[in-house]
Amino acid sequence: MCLECGCSQSVPFGVKVLSVIAPRLLQPRPSAPAAPATVAPPATAPQSLEVHTSLLAKNDAAAERNRSFFRQHGQLALNLVSSPGAGKTTLLARTVDEFGRTERCAVIVGDLETDNDARRLHRPHVPVAQITTGTACHLDAEMVARGMAALDLAAARVVFIENVGNLVCPASFDLGEAVRVVLLSATEGEDKPLKYPPIFKSAHVVLLTKIDVAGVLGFDCAAAADNIRRVAPQARLLQVSARSGEGMEEWYQFLRSHLPPAVAVAAPTR
Repeated sequence: MCLECGCSQSVPFGVKVLSVIAPRLLQPRPSAPAAPATVAPPATAPQSLEVHTSLLAKNDAAAERNRSFFRQHGQLALNLVSSPGAGKTTLLARTVDEFGRTERCAVIVGDLETDNDARRLHRPHVPVAQITTGTACHLDAEMVARGMAALDLAAARVVFIENVGNLVCPASFDLGEAVRVVLLSATEGEDKPLKYPPIFKSAHVVLLTKIDVAGVLGFDCAAAADNIRRVAPQARLLQVSARSGEGMEEWYQFLRSHLPPAVAVAAPTR
């Protein structure tokens, strides 16, 4: 857990080590004055008892509640994770404009400060909630639950959760999503998956973004894809450009293929 960003405040430390040591016993002084006083060894050897509880137990419980809500309402929840500037907000803006025409979407956005991304994503047909985390460099399940409560999700079919830009801490935090999406942009190094393997190993799909400028930047898409497959062979790999539109239809097809069955909403009684 990182100590500087505030993670340790929201997630209680859960490993405690107890040491039980028997007191020293003094040997009774002998009657003969010639024999010096001695100290007997401990009656029992020192014993250590380790008590382990999950560092993320509280978060995991909240994540299961979120997941249960999404399942009961027939909603696909996706957690989008990347380093800052990889294109999460731009990708979501185009997605809600195009994919959102046929499938109702909602968005929960996390940032340390400002509501800039929420304002960029706001549409009349797309409810958006902004979560400002202060010092925490990731979203947790309880933050997402508060964002869910602030939105009207009754008609939503897809809930996008745009995580704080960070490739480290978000890897450990389940938000209750069904799909974890990790973005790697052409403005980053091809070896990023090798440097930050935990987040890529947890991905269901990896989006290689900004591929429209890969050639100009000298970014080797094939090398990046190879590194992604080495670290995350389980992940679906898609190459997209939210600016040019390249690969976006394949992204929408992925979303459609993962939509759960719609849940019928009971009509209100009069």
